[in-house]
Amino acid sequence: MAENTVKKPVQITETVLRDAHQSLIATRMPTEIMLPILDKIDKVGYHSVECWGGATFDASLRFLKEDPWERLRKIRDGLKNTKTQMLFRGQNILGYRPYADDVVYKFVEKSIANGIDIIRIFDCLNDIRNLQAAVDATNKFKKIEGRGEAQVALSYTLGDAYTLEYWADMAKKIEEMGADSICIKDMAGLLVPYKAAELIKTMKENTKLPIQLHTHYTSGVASMTYLKAVEAGVDVIDCAISPFAMGTSQPATEVMVETFKGTPYDTGYDQSILADIANHFAPYREECLKSGLMSTKVLGVNIKTLLYQVPGGMLSNMVSQLKEQHAEDKFQEVLEEIPRVRKDCGEPPLVTPSSQIVGTQAIFNVLMGERYKMATGEFKDLLRGNYGQTVKPMNQEVIDKVIPGEKRSTARSAEATGHTEPELATLEAEMKEWKKQDEDVLSYALFPQVATDFFKYRQAQETGVDVNLADKDNKAYPV
Repeated sequence: MAENTVKKPVQITETVLRDAHQSLIATRMPTEIMLPILDKIDKVGYHSVECWGGATFDASLRFLKEDPWERLRKIRDGLKNTKTQMLFRGQNILGYRPYADDVVYKFVEKSIANGIDIIRIFDCLNDIRNLQAAVDATNKFKKIEGRGEAQVALSYTLGDAYTLEYWADMAKKIEEMGADSICIKDMAGLLVPYKAAELIKTMKENTKLPIQLHTHYTSGVASMTYLKAVEAGVDVIDCAISPFAMGTSQPATEVMVETFKGTPYDTGYDQSILADIANHFAPYREECLKSGLMSTKVLGVNIKTLLYQVPGGMLSNMVSQLKEQHAEDKFQEVLEEIPRVRKDCGEPPLVTPSSQIVGTQAIFNVLMGERYKMATGEFKDLLRGNYGQTVKPMNQEVIDKVIPGEKRSTARSAEATGHTEPELATLEAEMKEWKKQDEDVLSYALFPQVATDFFKYRQAQETGVDVNLADKDNKAYPV
């Protein structure tokens, strides 16, 4: 027992402003819901508040008609004493293709300048070459700005290749590449309690970097997983304030705070401040339930996640794809086909976009009655090496059937897809008529069409003139 008397308070990252609402209400929380409570959130003493990145950027522009950069600046103003954090998709930034390094550097620079402290960087294949530019950029601007931390997130998954040696080796590589901390990103809720203890212990033996654990409640084990991980020495856990916790989101902040109270891991957070934060979000939760924005389907335990190692979001995508094809009776067959497809393409972790690629291909294989009779463009790109390298080699027979005779790449994703030359200047030239701030160029780089629509909307709000109503041929505008 003696070793347990050493105080080691666990720290918490609050996810309510990003992952919690991304997981439960498709990232639709508007900034106006967030701002009034920032003062209270700032008083808790959180390790950090995750508030940006992931799908928030796209959703702000597309659905909420908000400038994501403006949201970040407002949140930064409200959190005077707490670090802000974002999720960053490696070479893909927050978009769906790899970008040239100059775009990655500029995006990191502007994120830090507008108020981000911690950049959590991940790659869907755990190909750390796709993370290096973002880590280097963060370290460069940390020297200039005096703040900005690079956290490398490993997408947690199961399979023959993912041994304790694999994770230990990855921890060493992350330290060597210049990261400030490591996150184990368990997007599907696959990490079970005793395995978590083993994993944290092994990684702690192989790196001096702080280790953070991120999981989802989808499979029902997340809070027990946190308990064992904290006992094994994890430094930070990701939680969500209770109205936006559980289901496909994270364990509840208040519950974890209470769990460790009076132990060596006591967070020291004040439950009355947390209660005020929960009270702020509770009416909004009710509103989301009433409108159907929050579905009770995502609030329960989905044990299929553990049985089939398929993330919750991927399961719901699959169900809707099968519905469209009037093939719901094929659900079980597709579930059984997913691990086979995953094995054929080198056993990648199932996280955006690899989860969609593998899931859709499994559906094709089942519906066509012949495996790989038809393949999606993305699946072909995965086989071509355009997303980077998988941990295990891909099935040669499948390669020969799907992309016969094609040249495959072993480079990192930016090179494999031909994004080797700087592209920022070209992007800026394309959108210069809409540019009001440097950040607009980056919004356009990631989502050209969505950003352009937003710029038109912004202009209409400012001038009272909606360009979409204009008769461009006759240069006329309805009065």
